[in-house]
Amino acid sequence: MAAENSSVTEFILAGLTNQPRLRMPLFFLFLGFYVVTVMGNLGLITLIGLNSHLHTPMYFFLFNLSFIDFCYSTVITPKMLMSFVSKKNIITYAGCMTQLFFFLFFVVSESFILSAMAYDRYIAICNPLVYTATMSPQVCSLLLLGVYVMGFAGAMAHTTCMVRLTFCANNLVDHYMCDILPLLERSCTSTYINELVVFVVVGIDIGVPTVTIFISYALILTSILHIRSTEGRSKAFSTCSSHIIAVSLFFGSGAFMYLKPSSLLPMNQGKVSSLFYTTVVPMLNPLIYSLRNKDIKVALKKSLSKKTFS
Repeated sequence: MAAENSSVTEFILAGLTNQPRLRMPLFFLFLGFYVVTVMGNLGLITLIGLNSHLHTPMYFFLFNLSFIDFCYSTVITPKMLMSFVSKKNIITYAGCMTQLFFFLFFVVSESFILSAMAYDRYIAICNPLVYTATMSPQVCSLLLLGVYVMGFAGAMAHTTCMVRLTFCANNLVDHYMCDILPLLERSCTSTYINELVVFVVVGIDIGVPTVTIFISYALILTSILHIRSTEGRSKAFSTCSSHIIAVSLFFGSGAFMYLKPSSLLPMNQGKVSSLFYTTVVPMLNPLIYSLRNKDIKVALKKSLSKKTFS
């Protein structure tokens, strides 16, 4: 991607902190987070792939959620770690726009995969008799295609608007990654269109999945309240609890970062907020779904026992 409209050929990422004494502790902290993220998500992907009883719509979407978490964490974290150990964390203009595109692609895809998972839980609890027919492999594939199409569309909208801007000689980006808002601060030209696109596209990418999730869980809650047995209610709630936690963490931090005016959210606070959905959420998702899921625990025990026996 050429820097035709830019007066700079590279950016300097300021990183998370400018205090030298904090750099090494933070480096090892986020390195640990990244190792757990990679192991957790790749482990969940492998576990679902190897166990045939997990080849259901619910775990099909969980497989893709883990893939998305692994990818967008890998797009962000290694470059962030470099800011702790190098004097100047330089990224080329093309590299910055590429990082921006793939980060947005995966983060938008995550918002829609979470809504697809909510729809899956709605069908499983509210219409269990037609679950197999409704959530057929063809339907799941179409839902997944929609997830990635929306991710691509959102990433293209933001990135296309970004490459039209001219950036100033001051190429220090006050962030640990190439994100939309800190890059807009470095522009020498009007960012009105970009800001409009942020509110419209981010509003759609957060609003549509949020409405879908709320409607799904409102119907699920209504259905659960009609279950007479306490055991039945408890089982229904347990199948949704992991997803509710994941949704709350992801959408809460994302909305706090992007849907507030920059005057009310200083960039330092924005960096801390963005850590949740770029670093913490991808690490916690496999832990949440593993520790609170009996099927995953059983599959893990079987896989470990097979390995030990062999």
